[in-house]
Amino acid sequence: MAAQIPAKLRLGASAAALAAGSEPPTAIRPRMVGGETSGTTSQDALNRLNLALAELQAMKVRPLLHRATAALEAEDPKRAADLAIEALQLDERCGIAWHVLAIAREKVGDFKSAIQCYESALALSTDQADIANGLGRLAYQLGEKVLAVSLFSIYREARPDCIEGVNSLACVQRDLHDYGAAIETLRSAILAHPDSPLLWNTLGTVLAEQGDMATALTFFDEALRFDPEHPHALYNRANAKLDRGDLDGALRDCDAAMVLTTAPGDLAMMRLARSTILLCSGRVGEGWDDYEARFDPNFSDLTHFLINRPRWTPKSNLDGKSLLLFGEQGLGDEVMFANMIPDVLDALGPRGRLTLALEPRLVSLFQRSFPNARVGAHTTHKVDGHTIRQAPFVTDPKAIDLWTPMAAPLRRFRRTLDAFPARPSFLVADPARTDHWRQVLTQRPGLKVGVLWKSLKLDGARLRYFSPFDQWRPVLETPGVSFVNLQYGDCQGELDQARESLGLEIWQPPEINLKDDLDDVAALCGGLNLVLGPPNATTNIAAACGAAVWMISTPGAWSLLGTDRHPWYPQVRVFAPDRFNHWAPVMQDVAEALATMTAPSAD
Repeated sequence: MAAQIPAKLRLGASAAALAAGSEPPTAIRPRMVGGETSGTTSQDALNRLNLALAELQAMKVRPLLHRATAALEAEDPKRAADLAIEALQLDERCGIAWHVLAIAREKVGDFKSAIQCYESALALSTDQADIANGLGRLAYQLGEKVLAVSLFSIYREARPDCIEGVNSLACVQRDLHDYGAAIETLRSAILAHPDSPLLWNTLGTVLAEQGDMATALTFFDEALRFDPEHPHALYNRANAKLDRGDLDGALRDCDAAMVLTTAPGDLAMMRLARSTILLCSGRVGEGWDDYEARFDPNFSDLTHFLINRPRWTPKSNLDGKSLLLFGEQGLGDEVMFANMIPDVLDALGPRGRLTLALEPRLVSLFQRSFPNARVGAHTTHKVDGHTIRQAPFVTDPKAIDLWTPMAAPLRRFRRTLDAFPARPSFLVADPARTDHWRQVLTQRPGLKVGVLWKSLKLDGARLRYFSPFDQWRPVLETPGVSFVNLQYGDCQGELDQARESLGLEIWQPPEINLKDDLDDVAALCGGLNLVLGPPNATTNIAAACGAAVWMISTPGAWSLLGTDRHPWYPQVRVFAPDRFNHWAPVMQDVAEALATMTAPSAD
């Protein structure tokens, strides 16, 4: 029986809502790749299209569509779309032609048109399983992962022996952090297909997302045992080796994966992973060069910057020019990348002009820090599933000679570790507010230490980057310390836990919004004796303003550039575990170091 998509699961009425949104991008990082959920169509699906074509009665369109499916197989979606449109001009009610056109539009990232084409195919086709699969991929691409689970489940029910369908479902369950369901979906499929490298690879990604890299490596190895040239398994094994500190092995696997992959989007992701490996190895200049992969048109997380002016390159002459720098990625990265703004200002010279388009909460802090620059807020939104960033305060684009995302000039100004200056700070907190907070803090006894322990977005794979709050106990029990809360977002549970379990009050500073009033957060950090926490927006701001900061980092964090220090902030002390999910020893180290600060000095 043909699979039928329930009306409530169809995208048509909600296509516009799916194709637009306002979620800003976060820091770009390489991610594990598990299967066929990201704008790809399996060979089995193309074979079924060709079988359907053999039964097609409309002889006049059949040759065109055979050539169109061949173009899809050859990764030429533009040619496939042209041929499908030509077929539709002959027979506008040909469901297969609409289906081929939908796949072609999906492959080039035109999600809005793809949805419309899938809807047309849906209305004209009797067997809707492959259409459910296509709509599931689009829902996944557009962030509607719960809907994607429903659509992939329909496809799995219709094609229970299709490995790609099971794999797609498991990938979305993994991304929804429903790890148990993902493992069960894969377990039953692996029992039926024990020699499938695709399934073993995806099982590895599920374990990797949970931070169990040792087991993940076992599954990636199993995938490669069945297919030694499986590019996704090689790439994923490279990321797992990177997390375990095997930099040479990670680079070998990543390079091998890049040779074997044919999908342009996968190649862009792999090049980005390669940049991370190089940066972690201290090969800084090469790392920044590969980091440009984030602007590959085929990269799935590409941010489009709306500015119709020439883009800066490392060879551009900046003397006397007007340059627009766009902040990019996460807020903490915008702050960290600003390390090289003083060098940019020197290169522009007295006749040059710098414009900074930044996250709105950073505008006042950066304007004070760089008074000769023009500073305004960028805006970010989504159109047809694509991230768009612009600088609406720049009303005369012709006044801009060159523009670039903020990390790009690192290719020129920070190509070696020696190029990072021993500059104590590059941002300036409000002196009056810093004095205010110092006065307020005199009412607290002992050493004043600001603490924070997590990111605002803390789920799934991100959990492994932060020590669980209960492992902060030895730090928080340090005598002679007044702990000051710097944690933004919902943290009442942890504050209650400290009070009830430790009898400790983490003091909440009054009349400050720790999430949004970042200028005052910078001043508060300057009034403290020490700021202690993981690398996030607050610790980056504190460090950039020259505050004393101890960062509790992760093993081999790329921002350390292969060192045991923080090249961006020379005064920062770094504490890091030797492996993921091994926080107890490093928290004990922090506690012992903190105790030395409060111990009475020997006479």
